[in-house]
Amino acid sequence: MWPRVNDRRIFLGLLAALVALTWIALWLWGQSPHGRFLSHEEIGHVHGSDSYVVLVALFVAAWTLMTVAMMLPTSLPLVALFHSFVRKRVDQGRLVALLLAGYLTVWTLFGLFAHLADRGIHELVERSGWLAGNEWLIGAATIAVAGLYQFSSLKYRCLDKCRSPLSFILEHWRGSNEKRQAFRLGVHHGIFCIGCCWSLMLVMFAVGVGNIGWMLALGAVMAIEKNVPIGRRASMALGLLLLAWGLAVVLTATPAGQVL
Repeated sequence: MWPRVNDRRIFLGLLAALVALTWIALWLWGQSPHGRFLSHEEIGHVHGSDSYVVLVALFVAAWTLMTVAMMLPTSLPLVALFHSFVRKRVDQGRLVALLLAGYLTVWTLFGLFAHLADRGIHELVERSGWLAGNEWLIGAATIAVAGLYQFSSLKYRCLDKCRSPLSFILEHWRGSNEKRQAFRLGVHHGIFCIGCCWSLMLVMFAVGVGNIGWMLALGAVMAIEKNVPIGRRASMALGLLLLAWGLAVVLTATPAGQVL
């Protein structure tokens, strides 16, 4: 019994150290000359295909670090439980690594998609004089969508999956073709995790991608949603707060007397 307990503690300690190092790396990145490439505002100042490829590569790398820092802690119960499931296998470390690889792959692809969509929005703003004069509307819409999604049935369906790591593993893990199944388990969990949290991650584009303070706040909120008994009530409260925030942006940005 004691070796198993110690092994679990060592594993959780290593994951905690990885997350801590990722936060430090993100902070250092933000202080470096490359920190500006985390800002979606930088997209409008990049010209030339080579420069844009570099920007995308830097953004995807930073987004992957953000995923480890913000999202991996929210999924620690499932990762730790899977580690216990495969503890008797000689390739335990490889299977856990494949699980994490599948999880991070899904989130990285989501980050790439979000970045490309953001570039499309910037191009639309450049072509529309009205949008260029009312850019606040994009931020307000992003925040309002995030608030509305907090009350959607899809949000709660995905949240229920993420809050039941044992059931999730039993549903997707058969113990055969271990390497493939471990990766697929990570992919499936990543998909449901995105289903829970995609709208909150997009709020980062409204407040500033790479802002450590907002990353900590949103990461803490998503961890509470997924792992604390009051998570469902917290989700609803957050939805109301986001809707109020979006409305405040509209009211403070709209000229007096203008009809919305």
